[in-house]
Amino acid sequence: MSDDRLRARIDTSKPHSARFWNYFVGGKDHYEVDREIGDQIKSIFPGLVDVAVTSRRFLGRAVGYLAGEQGVRQFLDIGTGLPTADNTHEVAQRVTPDARIVYVDNDPIVLAHASALLTSTREGRTAYLDADLYDPEAVLKAAGGTLDLSRPVGLMILNTLGHVADYEQARELVRRLMAGLPSGSHLVISDSTATSEGMIAASEAYNASGAVPYYVRPVAEIAGFFDGLELVEPGVVRVPEWRPGASGDAGSGAVGSGSGSGSGAVDAYCGVGRKA
Repeated sequence: MSDDRLRARIDTSKPHSARFWNYFVGGKDHYEVDREIGDQIKSIFPGLVDVAVTSRRFLGRAVGYLAGEQGVRQFLDIGTGLPTADNTHEVAQRVTPDARIVYVDNDPIVLAHASALLTSTREGRTAYLDADLYDPEAVLKAAGGTLDLSRPVGLMILNTLGHVADYEQARELVRRLMAGLPSGSHLVISDSTATSEGMIAASEAYNASGAVPYYVRPVAEIAGFFDGLELVEPGVVRVPEWRPGASGDAGSGAVGSGSGSGSGAVDAYCGVGRKA
C-alpha cells in the first residue's frame, strides 16, 4: 500500500484504541484527541493506566513461559497494536533466537509502524499481516507463509476481543483460530473486565468518544474463551497475578506512565490455555 493511501485511512479526528493504549503505556505514537480522552478517563478511573501497564507486563511473562518452559518457537499475535518495548518477538527471541512471530492487524496506524515490528534475530523471523480477526481462516492461511502450522503455536489475543461486541461471536472467532492450530498450541488472552464501577464508567466514556467501541465483560466470559483447553496454573486471574515475577516480565522500565501500583485489584483478567 502506498504511503498516500495509508495516510488517507488514518483518522486523527477521533480517538483510536491503539494510540490511546500507547499513550497509557508511555509511548509516543498518539495525537491530541487520544491524549484528551486518555486524560478524561484518567480523571474518571485512574486505575485504567494500571490495566494498560500490567497487561503489557503479562505479555512478557506469558511469552517467556511459552518459549522458555514449553518450547514454543512460533507465535501468532492478533491485534498487535502499536510497538513499544518488549514486543512479542523481542521477548521470544531473547529466550530462543530461532523463534518465528507473525503479527496481525488491519489498522492503518499500526500498519504505518509495522517496520518497527519486523526486526528479527538472524536465526528467527518476523512478519506482519494486514488481515482481519473476523476472517480466521484467511489469517491462518497467510500466517502459514511464515509459521509451520503443523507445530505448536502461541496464539496471542491481548486486549482485542473486547472490540467484538457479541460475546458468542468472539468465542467462535477464538474457536476457529484454535481449530487451525495443532496439539501443543497455547491460547493467551487478556482483556479489561466489568469488575468495578470505575472500569464500567471508563468504558462507557471511551465508547462515547467516537472511537471504535470496547466492551468490558464479566470474568466468567473471559474464562469461557478457554473452553476445551487445559488451563495453565494459576488459571484465569487478574493480570498481575499470573505467574508474577516469572521470566519475561518487562518490569517497570519497559513501559511508562503508570499511576503507580502496577498490581492489586486491576480490572483486567488473563489466562493461558493449552490445546491437548
